[in-house]
Amino acid sequence: MAKKRTIRTIPQERTPMSEQEPAVRARNFEEVACGYHPDDAMRESERCLLCPDQPCVSGCPVGVDIPGFIRKLGEKDLRGAYDILTSTNLLPAVCGRVCPQENQCEGVCTVGESLEPVAIGRLERFVGDAAIKEGWVNIPYIEQQQFRVAIVGSGPAGMACAADMAKAGCDVTVYEAFHQPGGVLRYGIPDFRLPNVVIDAEIGNLKKLGVKFECNTLVGRLFTLEQMVTEMGFHAVFVGVGAGYPTMLGIPGDSLNGVLSANELLTRCNLMRAKEFPAFDTPQPIGQRVAVVGAGNTAMDAMRVSLRLGAQKVHCIYRRSRKEAPARAEEVHHAEQEGVEFHWLTNPVAVLDDGKGAVRGLRCVRMELGEPDESGRRRPVPVAGSEFDFEADLVVYAIGTNANPIMGQTSGLRLNKWGYIDTNASLATSLAGVFAGGDIVTGAATVIEAMGAGRHAAQSMKNYLGIREHAKPYGGGATGLFGIGPSERNFSRITA
Repeated sequence: MAKKRTIRTIPQERTPMSEQEPAVRARNFEEVACGYHPDDAMRESERCLLCPDQPCVSGCPVGVDIPGFIRKLGEKDLRGAYDILTSTNLLPAVCGRVCPQENQCEGVCTVGESLEPVAIGRLERFVGDAAIKEGWVNIPYIEQQQFRVAIVGSGPAGMACAADMAKAGCDVTVYEAFHQPGGVLRYGIPDFRLPNVVIDAEIGNLKKLGVKFECNTLVGRLFTLEQMVTEMGFHAVFVGVGAGYPTMLGIPGDSLNGVLSANELLTRCNLMRAKEFPAFDTPQPIGQRVAVVGAGNTAMDAMRVSLRLGAQKVHCIYRRSRKEAPARAEEVHHAEQEGVEFHWLTNPVAVLDDGKGAVRGLRCVRMELGEPDESGRRRPVPVAGSEFDFEADLVVYAIGTNANPIMGQTSGLRLNKWGYIDTNASLATSLAGVFAGGDIVTGAATVIEAMGAGRHAAQSMKNYLGIREHAKPYGGGATGLFGIGPSERNFSRITA
């Protein structure tokens, strides 16, 4: 019998992960973090206490059995670890790279109360990468149904919903507005954090389940949601289009040449391959002195992409202090290593015109922190008489996103006051048979939270369609006649 692990007997130091040198990686788009060597993964797996109360599981938005997969990993049973992971998380190689584990599973890790927490994300990535290398995919026995299901958007919410509905035997079609599937995973996250080969592998697994992808298809323009559930014959539809509509500051000079959103910058580089000019001729404004407004993960991506595109100086302009920055600590650290200059407690009040309609700089004001606002962070307050001009020729806004308005403009969906789709607890919308989840419902969230919403919606869609899961009894369970509860008798579903 294995000896019980205690905080004193486990390796005391968190196992480091090798990375490209900052000076080298700041000029290429290769992945920064190189991943664990098998010996590193085995050592780190020994740091897990395999807690009986499993706080890490409750800290995961999809409830991954984290001690279970780590136990299998420690036994050198990588396939077993992958099977446990993918029973709840479709994208381990993705989530291991981009999820904010420090605020989720690792944030509540018991080891973290005394030492650095177990590197759950790195171990998840190690298993996910092994699965891609070996070509593993879990395809269960699928009992085919007569139902046709449409998924609008191929981001993490849509992919998770598509997988569950395909496993339930439905004929699933995913509609994607861009020319390649992947949603925000592909257009919003640079290769040096999430390589496209990883996204391609995970989408390939969906195709093996029978999921079909229709790209270059903008739902709401080519056809409406109402048409999908009537003329097009879909029995249920899931909307997971994200919230990619950019937020601008609304200050003088917003419309000058050289002002763009981080989403536009990243989409051009990641999806449209502007970073490979002239091999791909997607136009991309290249600044020598770039100012990125914001300090979230998207801002960090925009700054680090700008360096790789050849900017001489890249600056982060943020109205709060480093402590309040919403980006992952690792991302801020990497940006600092690569040479980004941070200007904390600084807020733009105008974009300056060079006299020819282009940007020549920012007019900023110093800030100080006052009382906490509704977010719990201290509210920044301008310092009187502290305005100054800041030189820049490209200004990138990374201050958040809004709901994409196309769904609301082209359908009868009920929206909330912020323009996001209004759903009930089952993620059902105001249109019968139409469900929604992810950022288009909640606003900006993490990849794993979006996947959780996609799986939640899939369960609601199965309930709506009357699809039964073999492992779950009918209502009434064993007390009903032949396992069928009273409320379930004498009913037969009729489909057109």
